[in-house]
Amino acid sequence: MAGAKQRILATLRSGQSAATPRYTFESAEDMARTLTPGRWGLIAALTGAGPLGVRELARRVGRDVKGVHTDAQALVLCGLVDKTRDGKLSFPYRHVKVQFELHARAA
Repeated sequence: MAGAKQRILATLRSGQSAATPRYTFESAEDMARTLTPGRWGLIAALTGAGPLGVRELARRVGRDVKGVHTDAQALVLCGLVDKTRDGKLSFPYRHVKVQFELHARAA
């Protein structure tokens, strides 16, 4: 759970409430590239589920194991999903709130 530990440390350093972990994308394009519909489905299935193996996760979302593995690895690499010592995937939250902010570009 190195990703979760890093997020907790970053939260503590920032002065934000530790009860509200946050993940920020650099741009809307980065967010869209990372959070594809298939990956959103994985996050939804992992929310509140506890650690799951790739095969079980694939079964729950009705997708092939290889595709789920590829998408899960992308979510692990960016730090949104953690991998336990025994190789299971973990998203240790019971709910997700998504907030978008768009700002006018300077003319």
